[in-house]
Amino acid sequence: REAVDHYTSQNMIRANDRRKARQGEMYARYVKAPIETENIRIDTVLVPGSGDLIYRYVETISTRPKLRKVEIVVDGDIWQQQNLVYDLPPTEPLPFYISSLATFVDPTTRYVSEVRYRRAEASAAWNIDFHANRSDINMELGDNARQMQNIRENIDMLLANETFDLDSVTIAAYASPEGTVASNNAISQRRGIEVAQYFDRYIAHVADSIERAAGVMITVGDDMSESTMTKVSAVPSIEFNVRSGGENWYLLDALVDEDTVMTAAQKEEYMLMRREITSLDECEKRMQTRPFYTYMKEVLYPQLRAVQFRFALHRKGMIKDSVMTTVVDTVYMNGVQAIRDRDYDMAVALLGPYKDFNTAIALLSLDRNASAMEILKDMEKTPQVKYMLALLHSREGNDAEAVRLYVEACREDGSFVHRGNLDPEISSMIKKYGLNREDDPDDFQY
Repeated sequence: REAVDHYTSQNMIRANDRRKARQGEMYARYVKAPIETENIRIDTVLVPGSGDLIYRYVETISTRPKLRKVEIVVDGDIWQQQNLVYDLPPTEPLPFYISSLATFVDPTTRYVSEVRYRRAEASAAWNIDFHANRSDINMELGDNARQMQNIRENIDMLLANETFDLDSVTIAAYASPEGTVASNNAISQRRGIEVAQYFDRYIAHVADSIERAAGVMITVGDDMSESTMTKVSAVPSIEFNVRSGGENWYLLDALVDEDTVMTAAQKEEYMLMRREITSLDECEKRMQTRPFYTYMKEVLYPQLRAVQFRFALHRKGMIKDSVMTTVVDTVYMNGVQAIRDRDYDMAVALLGPYKDFNTAIALLSLDRNASAMEILKDMEKTPQVKYMLALLHSREGNDAEAVRLYVEACREDGSFVHRGNLDPEISSMIKKYGLNREDDPDDFQY
């Protein structure tokens, strides 16, 4: 059986090869006239019953930028058996006006949006010296008088700033490591509160002075018989927040590393203790037994008792972080013009980052439907947006949603009744579902 199948198959192959060798001979015998394959565009042939033949086809034309109208001329020949039977004369030019979504472009001039953050922060640190285990501010101690004057001048500058208003002040007071961690956390908290209260009183005094200079505003009634006096307030209420910075070991590490008096061996010994001893209280006790401790306590420790200020501000009159300038956004406006010129590739390139209605129009014109949908689905549902969404859903085959959106767009703006006939997706939907019928005023007639 295998032998029979094998040789039988080979015979069939050889027979088929002989037939293929005679292909040209057989074609010449049966096909008397050449078959035209070029310039033939027939999609449908209709026989109406009268003996006539109606040929129907669709012609697709690639557009170019700024193309608004094309003129179609039909001509041709009728042949039979290589003999010219009839020469079709050219028809009169038939104009076709190219429908474009460019008519939906929002022409509003766009200005450059400059990001200016409404909120801002400023921070600074000053060294205020305190007696051991004390939190009261002593102006006679160390350099406190000059340091406090620097802080007052800084606050004065912020209060007088023409761009920002001062909202709040956060104060963090730090302590040097002598004593326990718990006691130093507590004392640094008390020191922060003391500093906050001092400058709260100072700002209140400054506010009184500014208000006295600003005076009062008197409002007089229309009949001059009544008047009201309003005190002009130039300084808003400012909130103080206090937190304990605790022992300032990180600054001590930096001071030791940069110190020019301690030897390299002493610095290495200090760093070794910092790495190996996890308890800060135990580390400080161990340091007290070292020769360099006296120097650290007298020279480095006072620098650790710093008070850090963080000022929270906001721009005067601003509600959100970005502001519009008076500079025309030429990139955006060139993108809008590119839509009008039907140069959709250029329009998408220019408008892509903006992701607004005009961007969606450019994307729709290039049949980039998913990207257009991402923009339109979150926009306010104006009649224009609903019409665009109807067009998108029609392209995706979602006729139910397309009809609903188109109907709503027409109800809100009657111009879409006519516009729907210009866009193939909407036009075919109108015909398919009988929309906008004059003979049925209750069925999609607007």
